[in-house]
Amino acid sequence: MTLALPTPAMPPQTVAAAAGGLRATARIVARAGHGAGTTLLPVLDGDGPFALRRIRGSGRQARVCIVGAMSAPLGGDRLAIEATAEAGTALHLTTAAATIALPGRTADHATYDVRLTVGDGARLDWLPEPLISAAGSVLRTTTTVELAPTAQLVLREEQVLGRSGEETGALRGRLVVRRAGRTLLDQETAYGPGAPGWDTSAVLDGHRALGQLIVVKPEFEQCPAEARLLGAAVGERSDGGAGQGVLAPLAGPAALATAVAPDALRLRRLLDEAARSAAAG
Repeated sequence: MTLALPTPAMPPQTVAAAAGGLRATARIVARAGHGAGTTLLPVLDGDGPFALRRIRGSGRQARVCIVGAMSAPLGGDRLAIEATAEAGTALHLTTAAATIALPGRTADHATYDVRLTVGDGARLDWLPEPLISAAGSVLRTTTTVELAPTAQLVLREEQVLGRSGEETGALRGRLVVRRAGRTLLDQETAYGPGAPGWDTSAVLDGHRALGQLIVVKPEFEQCPAEARLLGAAVGERSDGGAGQGVLAPLAGPAALATAVAPDALRLRRLLDEAARSAAAG
């Protein structure tokens, strides 16, 4: 059962349109209710490009969809999402559509930061639609996750390098996941202009969609996920246009899938395959 409480007043100027671009932060907090199996949303604050919508949940899970209210991120924008699933809660976050990084009126790069915190016995699913790096854009993203010892996480990130028929922008990203203060994953990526060798056979080999899925759950301590190839990587040297990837255990109760594909649709199929395998493990 999912309940929603009124959102308390937040400090003014959550969003500021400064000379260098837009400044905006969305904040989401999930809290355990007084009844068994309930998750409340006492904080659901979005402004600027972030319109937050409660959607129907299942069981104790609260679900929030982030709707893009304007074009963002543009050059110079500083955007952030902060979400906390407190102890004993279940929170599912998604987006209504792909996020498109675009050039802005300033030559400065844009930033898009996601900060997630998951308490003991809580589960957080961060499953947004893809990020598209349009030609001429310059974007730096960071995703930082802090997990309590018994927290669970399902996190998917997908990047598409350029819209149909265009070159990619410059995209730099960092993904950090910590559990009980210990780093499970610290990964940096760079694609597009200024990133040497990013489109070689050793990296993308002509593919334009790439993504990763990380699953953290205490059960992996006793029964780690098994390494396996995904998609056309199984028994073939060439992917035949279907994309390929790998699912591998991390040094901790976690598993990481990394995949590349010609487009977002085929990339999603590979990451869904990895999610099913990790859930069964």
